[in-house]
Amino acid sequence: MDFAADVVGQSIGLRLAHRDETALQDAYERYAPVVLAYVTGFVGRDEAEDVLQRTFLDVWRSAARYDPAQRFTGWLFTIAHRRAVDTLRARRHVVVDMDLARDLVGDDGRETVNRFADAADVRWAVARLPEHERTVLELAYFRELTQREIAVRLDVPLGTVKARASRGTRRLGQIMRASDEAAR
Repeated sequence: MDFAADVVGQSIGLRLAHRDETALQDAYERYAPVVLAYVTGFVGRDEAEDVLQRTFLDVWRSAARYDPAQRFTGWLFTIAHRRAVDTLRARRHVVVDMDLARDLVGDDGRETVNRFADAADVRWAVARLPEHERTVLELAYFRELTQREIAVRLDVPLGTVKARASRGTRRLGQIMRASDEAAR
């Protein structure tokens, strides 16, 4: 599924290209958690923080090469993917099952990069929902709770959870569409 472009990410990318140091901080604050999760899938927890730091160092070093016509999150996760692969290559003594690796990342990693970029865009949009709607959607989709379990956890009627989920999903779609239109 192709989600809306990340307008804030595009803005960060443009600011980075103009060597705005606050843009690097903004990029790190916004994307570090999902980039860390992404690279952990490749290199494990022990090396993930180092890969994360190298990723953002490379983002800063190559900021002038950012193309505003492409999604910032796609560009960012491509850099993260390359740093993770570099780390794996440095492990000369480790044998990697290539069939297993292809199942995980696809032949060139683009599918996984796009998935993580889309996830970052969705999390950005979810963060813009009113708290009561955001909480219900996070519990449903990120924690995989049923509506009945959410009602118990939040101590609200089941009908309230259903209404919040419905309104939140609708509003989320509006946020994503507005972001997509603004990016065009």
